[in-house]
Amino acid sequence: MHHRTLLLTAWYLPQKVVRWQDAITMVFLDKVDVIAEYDTTVSSPSIRMRIPAVVRSRKANPRLRPVVRFSRASVLLRDNFTCQYCDKPFPEKELTLDHVVPRSAGGRTEWGNIVAACRVCNYRKGCLTCDEAGMWPTTQPTKPVCLPIRKQTVSRLSIPEQWEPFLI
Repeated sequence: MHHRTLLLTAWYLPQKVVRWQDAITMVFLDKVDVIAEYDTTVSSPSIRMRIPAVVRSRKANPRLRPVVRFSRASVLLRDNFTCQYCDKPFPEKELTLDHVVPRSAGGRTEWGNIVAACRVCNYRKGCLTCDEAGMWPTTQPTKPVCLPIRKQTVSRLSIPEQWEPFLI
């Protein structure tokens, strides 16, 4: 059995994926509500139940602060898979990361200096500053507070149909 369970926050936002065994434990500890189930059942000598596909945390955790780690995938999600210079959407493999202030001019590889760029725009800007190239990002790069879980970031074949309504 290779079932996984999608854990939602109290506000129905995707939080993480947990093992189905852990989800059942959370159900019995009264920590979550079952929102959707798989057709598969599990049983013990005293109970028989369907495996939870989606569960929602009953308790809002104000200390839970999502940490968005800097990565290529996170930058592309933040920029909505759109070149920040020509403002056109591209498939992930056709996008690059560009330093707004080039490294040669002291620019750092951090949230406030990196944007998604198509290959044509990245090549055109090269190692020039925005003023020198006459190219500026359409949005100011900043560190996001959170990122959505998008269907595009997970193989369509690996998303259980029960999760679909909860993914952006």
